[in-house]
Amino acid sequence: ISDTISISENNNEFLHQTARSTLNSKVINRHRDELASICVEAVLSVADLERKDVNLDLIKVEGKVGGKLADTKLVRGIVLDKDIAHPQMPKTIHNPKIAVLTCPFEPPKPKTKHTQYVSSAEEMKKLHELEQAYFREQIDLLKKAGVTL
Repeated sequence: ISDTISISENNNEFLHQTARSTLNSKVINRHRDELASICVEAVLSVADLERKDVNLDLIKVEGKVGGKLADTKLVRGIVLDKDIAHPQMPKTIHNPKIAVLTCPFEPPKPKTKHTQYVSSAEEMKKLHELEQAYFREQIDLLKKAGVTL
């Protein structure tokens, strides 16, 4: 026998009870209430209550090595986990403008099979300078667009 329970964003106590009982295990018992709240918030943030539909593909759980359950948090948005490539790079950027590139950020390769032979140090230097000029031009275009990341 099953009951029909109406669920709304304001009345979600039944969802919390269900999540708490689902998360009942020895491993997360201490943090069960916090994790249940995070789960319910995550589901309700992507749920279409009018159609009674939830696309769980819109929720991603990301684990971090060395992290604790108490550190768990719900992020509404995108997390970019990038290693610092240079010590002068900022560790945090607030309100970034992100460029989403659909192509590789490298010099274009010829469409046909092509081999280029470099026979001297001067030719190698010239090729390197051409590639650097290409990258500077691309970076300048991104800066002009206001991209910060």
